[in-house]
Amino acid sequence: MLSGLALTTALILSQSLPGFAQVNPETTTAETTQALPGAVAGRPLTFADLAAQVSPSVVNITTSTTVAERTMPQGIVPEGSPFEDFFNDLENGPGGQPRRSSALGSGFVISADGYIVTNNHVIEGADEIEIEFFPGDGQPAAQLPATLVGTDPNTDIAVLKVEYDSPLQFVEFGDSNGVGARVGDWVMAMGNPLGQGFSVSAGIVSARNRALSGTYDDYIQTDAAINRGNSGGPLFNMDGEVVGVNTAILSPNGGSIGIGFAMSSQVVKNVVDQLQEFGETRRGWLGVRIQDVTPDMVSAIDGLDTARGALITDVPAGPAEDAGLLAGDVILSYDGTEVADTRELVRMVGNSAVGATIPLQVLRGGEETAMEVTLGRRETDEATAFPASEEAPEPADAGAEMLGLTLSPVTPELVEEFSLDDRPGLVITDVDPASDAAGKGLTPGDLITDAGQQAVTTVEELQARIDNAVEAGQTSLLLLVRRDGNPRFLALALEDKTDSE
Repeated sequence: MLSGLALTTALILSQSLPGFAQVNPETTTAETTQALPGAVAGRPLTFADLAAQVSPSVVNITTSTTVAERTMPQGIVPEGSPFEDFFNDLENGPGGQPRRSSALGSGFVISADGYIVTNNHVIEGADEIEIEFFPGDGQPAAQLPATLVGTDPNTDIAVLKVEYDSPLQFVEFGDSNGVGARVGDWVMAMGNPLGQGFSVSAGIVSARNRALSGTYDDYIQTDAAINRGNSGGPLFNMDGEVVGVNTAILSPNGGSIGIGFAMSSQVVKNVVDQLQEFGETRRGWLGVRIQDVTPDMVSAIDGLDTARGALITDVPAGPAEDAGLLAGDVILSYDGTEVADTRELVRMVGNSAVGATIPLQVLRGGEETAMEVTLGRRETDEATAFPASEEAPEPADAGAEMLGLTLSPVTPELVEEFSLDDRPGLVITDVDPASDAAGKGLTPGDLITDAGQQAVTTVEELQARIDNAVEAGQTSLLLLVRRDGNPRFLALALEDKTDSE
């Protein structure tokens, strides 16, 4: 029973906040209940019907693995690690002796013939995978063994298969970019939290398009309670469609604090289709190194009015080179869709079919140009085009000074000292710690190959680029810098120019 103060406060809030039903203290409980549905239209009074509808398609997953010896303490990761796995209840075994380790997770059935989606980390390294179905009529009465169809560590998705003599109930993917997955929309999570068995939690979409650490990350953030064991389970919209796969949590203590992440169905569906068809992913590959255009680069790139697109830093032999793309080009649109940044471009290319011919809009030399590129396959082509390079040592050398840098043309001695390739350019041998160059992270051993989107091999050529930029009223100069063979553009403020001109 509310006290007088509490009741007064409730009435004031209900009258002052839009969307809240106004309650008359003299109204009966029945009358209030009847008034609520119209006053809070769209807000579910219960999730019971939805839970009953989709429960038969949600599964618990148990894996077993033979471990040669215990290599880490129980719990797997240090307490407080921000993105702990949701499960992994390892059993202690005799030191140095082989033992069986079990882990728990969740999943969901996507077809009547027994295909199941879960997280890769739920089943990674497992010798045996057992599937437990929600109890009910027509459901398997015991655990069924599952076989692994395929995995994609890049998105942490795996597809399993079980055999059963009757069609299984299944759920379908929804549109994670559409109605039902907008920020503020209701969602429901199901799974096997902390090994407690089938469990339901509900909340809203807290944010979209979150990135954690993966190349193709596109996570839905939700405040629906998610804990260890929920990994691989579905996140449903109110139509019973899967809009995300519960994958990670942000937590200082390993438990839910209302910040959970589900990989969006837009990403998952494409991966699942490929794993079902090929047993592996086959992603499109453009064949370039790219970086974001930062605000301080805008004035240094002719024809660009705002920080947008993806700036090409390197073009090895491959699809982009065949199409005529060059380092310094800015990709503004891909297949008719504007490119906001590199993350968006990587996702769009990865979701494209191998061998597809894609139209691009490219900014080059201040003019936009329409181009086409025929995509390769990332899984097979990337390692060949971009082989791993060795780390360079730290020593420095003397030379001309400008832009807060001490520079020297490439010499055999510098090539050996810094483990450089035979590419021409200017070697940074020292960096003024108070300069913009230091603030941008330049270090001795870095190689400048382009300035103002033109090649430079001598100090005189770099000085000419600086003078041209100053005369054009630019406040910064765009440099292409290579470190350990990896290229990156950055813009240096021209006020760091020294008297060496």
